[in-house]
Amino acid sequence: MLTEQGLPTTLADAKAAYQGKLLAEVLEGAGRRLGRSLPEGWLGEYERRRAQAFEAGLRPIPGAAELAGALLWAGVQICVASQGRLEKTRLSLSLTGLDGLFADSARFSADQVPRGKPHPDLFLFAAASMGFEPAGCVVIEDTAGGVRAARSAGMDVFGYAAETDAGVLAQEGARPVTTLLELIPVLAVADAEA
Repeated sequence: MLTEQGLPTTLADAKAAYQGKLLAEVLEGAGRRLGRSLPEGWLGEYERRRAQAFEAGLRPIPGAAELAGALLWAGVQICVASQGRLEKTRLSLSLTGLDGLFADSARFSADQVPRGKPHPDLFLFAAASMGFEPAGCVVIEDTAGGVRAARSAGMDVFGYAAETDAGVLAQEGARPVTTLLELIPVLAVADAEA
């Protein structure tokens, strides 16, 4: 849609410039690059097209259901803390079949806090809402800004490096992993033994 507006943007360009950012930040950054604001209604149309694309082909990250299930079985409380709106999280979890693993009360959005990632606000809000101190939380993140936010919140972080450079995530303070299944023996067993 940015290409349609005169700002040629590949998937790689979009990931590099906008991944992990709030939609307001995407609009601002694209507007700066274009030298003008995006037209009225652009964001609504983007969200509509994104929902259609999700419905046509969104799939769960391999190992996500297994990891979430193992953590819940081990008595570990889990949540989603996303830059996206809660409606997007609901849609994503529903389409991927993961919605039954995350209660509505365990879904958090940057819309609920003053500042999104890379600030710690979202992770601190999620931890407090779930009754945990930040030092007792572990975050799984796939963006540098998300890792920075978790580390700023005082949380331990694993960097999911399937589509993000592991070195970048490590540089921000995460312990990189390439599959979510790697975390089952680390997180589910550790908590079950505690």
